[in-house]
Amino acid sequence: MIDIIEIMKTIPHRYPFLMIDRVTDLVPDESARGIKNVTINEPYFQGHFPGYPVMPGVLMVEAMAQLSGILAFKSGVKGNSVLFMSIEKAKFRKPVVPGDNLVLDIKVTHKRGNVWRFSGKATVEDNVVSEAEFTAMVTSLEQPLT
Repeated sequence: MIDIIEIMKTIPHRYPFLMIDRVTDLVPDESARGIKNVTINEPYFQGHFPGYPVMPGVLMVEAMAQLSGILAFKSGVKGNSVLFMSIEKAKFRKPVVPGDNLVLDIKVTHKRGNVWRFSGKATVEDNVVSEAEFTAMVTSLEQPLT
């Protein structure tokens, strides 16, 4: 198990864009499982949608990407950031609302150097709520891009 302190040592994301609360399972170079506890305190619920808060699908994909970054770094890849190169076959099947525990499962489907392909799935109570395939590049960002 990887707790939030270790997660923050592994990836550069911070509030309000740190989307992983803990990693419950990790097999280097193969797969990872993580948890995002969805609470009403999330800043995006102020506008998405007032009166009926729904977690944006793009943030579920972001959570999958962050878990993928943790997997890559824990597999020994050098760098400090993971950047999307492509997102494919994204599907959003059911709404995720405050109180849900989003369980994220990531599998490595291909890797070459610092470019990795992943398949991700998010579930709530064993129901698939979203899934996607994506390619990411592990890199070192030495200074801000702007």
